Amino acid sequence: MANAREMTVGFMPLFDSCILIAAAEKGFASDENLDLHLMRETSWASIRDRIAVGHFQAAHMLGPMPIAANLGLHPMAAPMICPMALNLGGNAITVSKDLHAGMLANGHVDDLEPHGAGRALKATIAARRAEGRPALRFAVVHFHSGHNYELRYWLSACGISPDSDVEIVAVPPSLMPDALELGRIDGYCVGEPWNTISVDRDIGRIVAVKARIWRNSPEKVLGVSKPWADDNRDLLDALLRACYRAAQWCGNPENIEELAGIMAAPQHLGVEGRLLLPELTGRINPAPGVTVPVEDFLVLSRRAATFPWQSHALWFYSQMVRWGDCRHSAENAEIARNSYRPDIFRQALKPIFAAMPAANLKVEGALTVEQDVGTTAGRLTLGPDGFFDGKIFDPDRLEEYIASQMPGFATA
Repeated sequence: MANAREMTVGFMPLFDSCILIAAAEKGFASDENLDLHLMRETSWASIRDRIAVGHFQAAHMLGPMPIAANLGLHPMAAPMICPMALNLGGNAITVSKDLHAGMLANGHVDDLEPHGAGRALKATIAARRAEGRPALRFAVVHFHSGHNYELRYWLSACGISPDSDVEIVAVPPSLMPDALELGRIDGYCVGEPWNTISVDRDIGRIVAVKARIWRNSPEKVLGVSKPWADDNRDLLDALLRACYRAAQWCGNPENIEELAGIMAAPQHLGVEGRLLLPELTGRINPAPGVTVPVEDFLVLSRRAATFPWQSHALWFYSQMVRWGDCRHSAENAEIARNSYRPDIFRQALKPIFAAMPAANLKVEGALTVEQDVGTTAGRLTLGPDGFFDGKIFDPDRLEEYIASQMPGFATA
């Protein structure tokens, strides 16, 4: 590319980095005169810190991470924005074979149904406590992650206290299967392919999936330092267009085999391509020889999957407040909301007439079926988007929602 504009972009070895990787590998970035240098990292903390010190201009990032940075919850906090989402869904909860056996003895069925799995886990925890055994240890990829908040949401909705009935620790995604095999942890919540890998190695079993805890729910985003975005708006706009086109390509079922091949490469995930097919097809294997179809397991382009909904940001914020990461105030809520920037997304994609919502926020969990929504261009379908416990999050009633989850809740 003559006079191409260079950008260094960080990513973690998870399948939901595919939009950034496809933007580079399939020429969508070069179409925008961008030369993307992809840098694979080993931990989310490193991703966060390298954005903060300017090593990366943009990165594959946990959905809550820009919010936590802007609230000053990171030791190396730097202002960040999320101008684009990268996917919906894609995570699962895997447990050790020993814990799985205990759950089976307490009525668990390998159907990925979150209510039944939660009941069996609660009974297993009670039995272990009666035997004087230590609390179960679950791993998440980072404390300011969708994984942490969805695991906690599922546990608490099933009557299990995430703070007293189990222990939750942070472990990098690619280390989770090894930690499970060595008995360092009893289970974990992570994105693919690290759940399927444990089943394939016969060291773990998948008991629940994000797509059934909260269907079509937010996961990874494109994270960018705010000062860089302010000074390089043309570059950011070009990156968003390249990523949007890449998302359309990745989300096309006709490209599944090629996409799996790209992502399996050593410089990306470094795994066998067959281990990526369950996520791409939605045919999940919770145990060897068992296949459960999961609709919308991973959504890359449909249902406005790339739109940075401010209601998603506020739901993450509500969980930060719920679990003691920060105190609630009108100022903090505004910081969280404005960490997601649909205005930048719209402006960048306006030249290519991309279909996008007319609103910046929506009620989460209210759609039981697909529904066409108002758009600025084209046609767009959202939903279903239900929480497994039937609850609804209305961003206009934020304090009421937080209070419903926190007895004795009081604002700052």
